[in-house]
Amino acid sequence: MLRTLPNLSWLRIASHSAGLPRNRHARIARTTNSVERALTPYPLSMQMPEFIDEARTPAGELIRLTRESGELVVRADGAILMASGQSHSEILMAEIGCEGLRGRKDARVLVGGLGLGYTLRAALDAVGPRATVVVSELLEAVVTWNRGPVAHLAGHPLDDPRTHVEVGDLVAYMRARPAPFDALLLDVDHGPDSFTSEGNGALYDPPGLARLRDALRPGGVLVVWSAYDCPAFVKDLKRAGFETEVVNTRARGHRGPRHTLFVGRISAPRKPPRRR
Repeated sequence: MLRTLPNLSWLRIASHSAGLPRNRHARIARTTNSVERALTPYPLSMQMPEFIDEARTPAGELIRLTRESGELVVRADGAILMASGQSHSEILMAEIGCEGLRGRKDARVLVGGLGLGYTLRAALDAVGPRATVVVSELLEAVVTWNRGPVAHLAGHPLDDPRTHVEVGDLVAYMRARPAPFDALLLDVDHGPDSFTSEGNGALYDPPGLARLRDALRPGGVLVVWSAYDCPAFVKDLKRAGFETEVVNTRARGHRGPRHTLFVGRISAPRKPPRRR
């Protein structure tokens, strides 16, 4: 879960150059405005942040890991992307996606975006001892942070033998058609039409949703994290063959920023009745 601060101007430019319908222009404009409001820089306190480390994204943005008012915080261009006290929605998405998997011996879960490790930890807690949880993370630096200064936040989930780390682009990983999963937990963008990189649109367009559907076992669950509601994406999920649900939650449980979880399920085939 590395939500790097995007250059939001490309959303407007790309929509006009592609000749999109007017209602699609309006959708992009609303998304851009909501993301800009969500990422407005603000301090957790008036104290000077304690610098821990920094790295650059493939797009060149500088991200910094700091400690502020007792919380570990990841910022890009001054805007808070992640904070250790705002983990409720990240934990909830794993609880929803992995419900019922504890008793499945060969359960497989994909966590798209490592972040501060909370979704990975919740997934590991929800599955059995022989399960496999693959985490796909774009930046090696985020993996390093989760082995070092932020490892304790989620109980060192990268040390769990059930965890398998894939460093690289999630779109490329899905295009390689990995073995099917019981749950896909994706938290790599601000939302399904506000991307941390332009290439991530291939996760949410019709071919991308078809790949996600095909990557699920029968009865599997897709959960997509978003900083805002997006009714059009619900329609896209339905057209792709998912049974859909929208879960609205808060970053700190009953307070904090509002987040949305888009849930898509693949129906399991019905078992034939037993012969008497």
